[in-house]
Amino acid sequence: MAIRPPIINVMTKVVYKVARDLVRDFGELENLQVSNKGVANFVTSADIRTEENLKKNLKFSHPSFGFITEESEKEIGEDPDTFWVIDPIDGTTNFIHAIPHFAISIALMSKGVITAGIVYDPIKDELFWAAKGEGAYVNDHRLRVSARKYINEAVVATSIPYVGSGDSKRFTQQSMTLMPVVAGLRSMGSPSLDLAYVAAGRYEGCWQTGLKIWQMAAANLLVTESGGYVTEMNGAGNMFESGEVLAANDHIHPTLSKLLRAVAK
Repeated sequence: MAIRPPIINVMTKVVYKVARDLVRDFGELENLQVSNKGVANFVTSADIRTEENLKKNLKFSHPSFGFITEESEKEIGEDPDTFWVIDPIDGTTNFIHAIPHFAISIALMSKGVITAGIVYDPIKDELFWAAKGEGAYVNDHRLRVSARKYINEAVVATSIPYVGSGDSKRFTQQSMTLMPVVAGLRSMGSPSLDLAYVAAGRYEGCWQTGLKIWQMAAANLLVTESGGYVTEMNGAGNMFESGEVLAANDHIHPTLSKLLRAVAK
């Protein structure tokens, strides 16, 4: 059995506690108050309450840390260099349509470096977790990225642009470039889980654009700690600034990068 670092134990205890209410809400969708936040970008009462409860419980354990979250302004704590990075529901659209594929994502960032992270799928009860330098796990099973070497064996995940979001033309070009050479493309609506699945070897690769730091902070660490590579499509490492992510194993990553970079912006 994997020995979880103390900070992972703190995060796990908090996320399990908060997830109970989220699962209950998922079973009572007709009672939720749903409002629009921009075009086709939904925020639910469950989003807001989950974030508030995560912050409250994490603050109790580490009161000096700040917060970077989806639903509220950045909070700087007594320790100005350390933040919890939180996405209360990554896959809100899935959630409010009763599609059982969404996650709670929490990362700990110190001086700009992600040192620990969890991505929890409360419906499947899968806790993906990683601590820097200590490997990545799902529940207590060690994660390794896929060992497949060839692009024609690769299943690759992404997110399809929707109304008011994304570059549809570029996405179409990228997809048409990859479709003839890969084993399959998947778009499941939760970027953090897409990246966690790369870490688990379920997908060989994942490319995303337009992400926020809270959607990828924990999941990026999962990939690197499971032996994978996470960069921008051009190989640079400024994912939190660009919102662009390409994750894969060491065999597939260079090929995906070359194919995607060939598509004009």
